[in-house]
Amino acid sequence: MAATSLSYKYKMASVLVKLIIINAAVFLVVRLGAFFLSVSQQHFARWFVLSDDFDTLLFRPWTLITYGFLHFGFFHILFNMIWLYWFGQFVLNLFTGKRLLTVYLLGTLFGGLLFVLAYNLFPVFAENRGFLIGASGAVTAIMIFIATYTPNTEVRIFTFTIKLWHIALFLFLFDLVRIPTSGNAGGLMAHVGGALFGYIYAVQLAKGNDIGKWFENFMDWIADFFKPRTKKPFRKVHRTTQPSPQRSKSKAAKSDHQKKVDGILDKIGKSGYESLTKEEKDFLFKAGKED
Repeated sequence: MAATSLSYKYKMASVLVKLIIINAAVFLVVRLGAFFLSVSQQHFARWFVLSDDFDTLLFRPWTLITYGFLHFGFFHILFNMIWLYWFGQFVLNLFTGKRLLTVYLLGTLFGGLLFVLAYNLFPVFAENRGFLIGASGAVTAIMIFIATYTPNTEVRIFTFTIKLWHIALFLFLFDLVRIPTSGNAGGLMAHVGGALFGYIYAVQLAKGNDIGKWFENFMDWIADFFKPRTKKPFRKVHRTTQPSPQRSKSKAAKSDHQKKVDGILDKIGKSGYESLTKEEKDFLFKAGKED
């Protein structure tokens, strides 16, 4: 009964709540799985973390998305989910859950791409190979997206009233400043990638260009692909047999009847109506009624 209730509550929950639940569930699975198998969390989730190596990425392309649901530290997932819930509420006030999911997943994708490119292009990362996990890129994309689309939305923090774009700008600049000294330059590059996507998406959407529509259509296609096909009920077709038309009089009988009428008419033409016998007059009268 409790399981059914939880399942129902999950189905009825918003996309935002579902994203938080999925992140939390993955965190528990990885943490407990690594513990019981006596391996590191990195080793346990090695097929889902995003590597900085192009060759590895080529054979594990799904990691451009899956890394955005992985967290190895409690405070890492805690603060990511707090920021996700806080900024996600603003998105849901204006847009559908599908749009929120699009920004989350594409923010994850572009954050991961910038991470891989940075590690393979900039010399500073040549000696520091690594991998990427966490929803920070996706959360940053959501933050910058909504702050760009509705910059003057006001937020009350304690006794201060601050506009949304002030918060987003401060956090983004804080990330940029920390890149050289944080020890997590790769993760912060993912923040920058997510932020760039969120900004471009919001600007284009304000102009009427939905650059994420293709991804929404792709998600719809995936959902339809895995949706169970309902069998159409068998329909029994009843054929209505048309009653066969009554057979007309045989051609021979009709021909004899017509010949007799023609003969009587010829007789009238030659000798007049008074020359007909009573039987011929009756026959002609009946024939006239049948016609």
